[in-house]
Amino acid sequence: MTLIYGDDYWFNFSTDGVMLGFWDFILSNVAPIVGTIWFWLRFMGTPGKMILNLKVVDADSGEKLSLGQAIGRYLGYIVAFLPLCLGIIWVGIDKRKQGWHDKLAGTVVVRNRATDSVNFKQNIDHSA
Repeated sequence: MTLIYGDDYWFNFSTDGVMLGFWDFILSNVAPIVGTIWFWLRFMGTPGKMILNLKVVDADSGEKLSLGQAIGRYLGYIVAFLPLCLGIIWVGIDKRKQGWHDKLAGTVVVRNRATDSVNFKQNIDHSA
């Protein structure tokens, strides 16, 4: 943002509008939405979920999300957060650990327990 709007971007609190321009809107609003949905579609989770070996999958088939499900899940966060975050807290109550955003989109978060086998090289006796 500094490259586009200069140093004043970070200290200009007297603007009438919420957005300072096209790039402010794109980088502050559109990019996070597109990035999150892209991670869900491509890697079945955002970086935090990937670190914890969690995946966001279709609740019925266990397969990757469709584009519609990913968009619905993102919009479902609005519904889940509005009433005092009850839709997020619902994860702790629900038997399938689904928040309202998951229920609305037909998704579920699962733990990936698949482990990669480790191949060790044969121990070679170097004392000849």
